[in-house]
Amino acid sequence: MSNLGVYIQVPFCQTKCTYCNFHTGVVSSGRFAPYSEAVCREIREHRRLLEGAGVHLRDALGASQLAVDTVYVGGGTPSLLEAGLLRQMMQTLDASFSCSLEEVTLEADPETIEEEKTAAWVAAGFNRISFGSQSFIDDELKAAGRMHRREHIYRAVPILRAAGIQNISFDLIAGLPKQTHASWWQSLQEAVSLGPQHISIYMMEIDEASRLGLEVLQGGMRYSAKELPSEEAMAEFYGLAQSELRSAGYAQYEISNWAKPGFASRHNQKYWQRRPYLGFGAGAHSFSGVQRWANRHDAAAYVTAIADGKSAVQALDTVTSAMALEEELFLGLRQLCGIDLARIETEYHVNFDASVAQLAASGLVEEQSGLLRLPPEKLSVSNEIIVELLRSLYVTV
Repeated sequence: MSNLGVYIQVPFCQTKCTYCNFHTGVVSSGRFAPYSEAVCREIREHRRLLEGAGVHLRDALGASQLAVDTVYVGGGTPSLLEAGLLRQMMQTLDASFSCSLEEVTLEADPETIEEEKTAAWVAAGFNRISFGSQSFIDDELKAAGRMHRREHIYRAVPILRAAGIQNISFDLIAGLPKQTHASWWQSLQEAVSLGPQHISIYMMEIDEASRLGLEVLQGGMRYSAKELPSEEAMAEFYGLAQSELRSAGYAQYEISNWAKPGFASRHNQKYWQRRPYLGFGAGAHSFSGVQRWANRHDAAAYVTAIADGKSAVQALDTVTSAMALEEELFLGLRQLCGIDLARIETEYHVNFDASVAQLAASGLVEEQSGLLRLPPEKLSVSNEIIVELLRSLYVTV
């Protein structure tokens, strides 16, 4: 029986952050229940719906009833939903799969945390909260279009602890508008002082899919676009995070993630280790080991398709050997533990000797006992190194 993770997407927010490039929207709360029911139906009928879309789930995973050990409910802001809707999703999941849940994560924004709601989350089976703190500086939060303020974070954490949530993860963003070296250091210190078990550090991305990104690319002034830190400053912020979190007892296990011993995200490691997971909801992605597919992003179109008894799958790809090799490198080298180079060379019939030797001589990769990894100080430029590794391979071939 294959263990897999389940991801449930809730694409609704109270407001759209200026930097957000996700397919999320601000909608009436009246749309929450119909969406939840569509997700539940997709879960109940997943085999029929996927087979109709050309997904060979049974061939890939082989189990008559798939075993689920991790669940991640993300968004958007899924903590906006009534607790009863989240409970309904979890009950449907339990009835549709063989569940032995070790880690059940809910993404939550600080201002949405309430005692009664949090107690209901715990009763529904959630044991981990991924907390969208982003910053502890109110001016940065305002510039980013966030609804919460520093005080909301300090109010929320004791509520979570009192309800029995012993696994809390904080998100912080390096490179927000108005952010300085001093303010970034303050956010790191305040996050650590609250004692979360896990901290994720994300680098600000600039692309035209977000309001801020488009404003920057067009040379505009809105959304504090002229007050973004430079790329050099963001690299310094990342290095400072590595140093400060290490000193505070957090081990970095992936480019963007640090954890106290025993608290690395079990669910997210499935993505980086190319293990199977199923996604439900608008825009959710899935991977069987053989195929990758994604649901349509528009929430209304997703609900309509499911209500009509049709699959919401919009994109489906069979993973070729070349694609799998690239994934092994891009996903595997995101992890501090690195990749088993001998296994990859044997499985994909490739030889990295020359390219690895060249990159190692330049200090860009490290090889020890058959494991290839990026030095911690080179993680911020990981994409460039991996592209060079692939380029040298293809030139050799």
